[in-house]
Amino acid sequence: MKRIIILLVVVFRLTSLSHAQTTAKPGLMQAIMEAISSETLSDAQVAELSRQAIVEMDAKNPVAAANDPYTIRLNKIVSRHHTISGIPVNYKVYKVADVNAFATADGSVRVFKGLMDIMTDNELLAVMGHEIGHVVNHDTRDGMKSALRRSAIRDAVGSTSGKLGELSRSQLGDVADGLLGAKFSRQQETEADDYSYGFLKRYGYNVLALATSFEKLAKLSGGQGGPTFLSSHPDSQARAQRVRDRARRDGLAR
Repeated sequence: MKRIIILLVVVFRLTSLSHAQTTAKPGLMQAIMEAISSETLSDAQVAELSRQAIVEMDAKNPVAAANDPYTIRLNKIVSRHHTISGIPVNYKVYKVADVNAFATADGSVRVFKGLMDIMTDNELLAVMGHEIGHVVNHDTRDGMKSALRRSAIRDAVGSTSGKLGELSRSQLGDVADGLLGAKFSRQQETEADDYSYGFLKRYGYNVLALATSFEKLAKLSGGQGGPTFLSSHPDSQARAQRVRDRARRDGLAR
């Protein structure tokens, strides 16, 4: 899930949006953070930064309308899941051909048309469950803080009020770029897989949807681990087998 950032990130945090747009300017992501650590940001501030960045991203990408068949399908799939692990979640579809999805620290989940075209409903839930797992496990929060260490937007954080100032479009582009470029460790990816498995099991879905989603992604690149956005992730075939082995131990598969 490379382009996720953070992310989803889809199943899978996805990190290289080849067609989805941000407003980031390359030079801005370099600067200033040596003096002040982003660790001083609260979780609420990180969520607010994510919210502002996702508004900017939504404005720059083709978002499926409310009456679009992709939106109707997604809304049906997630009808039971507008709050997950206490986090309010909002969903939209980007009508972009990439096989991708991501989630952000404010609970925004964005699913790409290309992903929806190849996944069943349960497989999409598995992928979104993985992305939301990164949010629940604080991977997205920590990834945002790491990105902010290199970002000029720290100047928008009030030193006394603790509130975020209004960010410029270029600053929002910085934040969005940091979200999309975030990378998770293999352990974090495995833990997000486990969250998705538990999510599917808890709500009575077939947990093997997580395995088949990995297998589809692997098949896209001839079985060599999935699309290029998964290059930093554990091998997709191995992840699928891990899910199948666990399902057998749990008595949910033969």
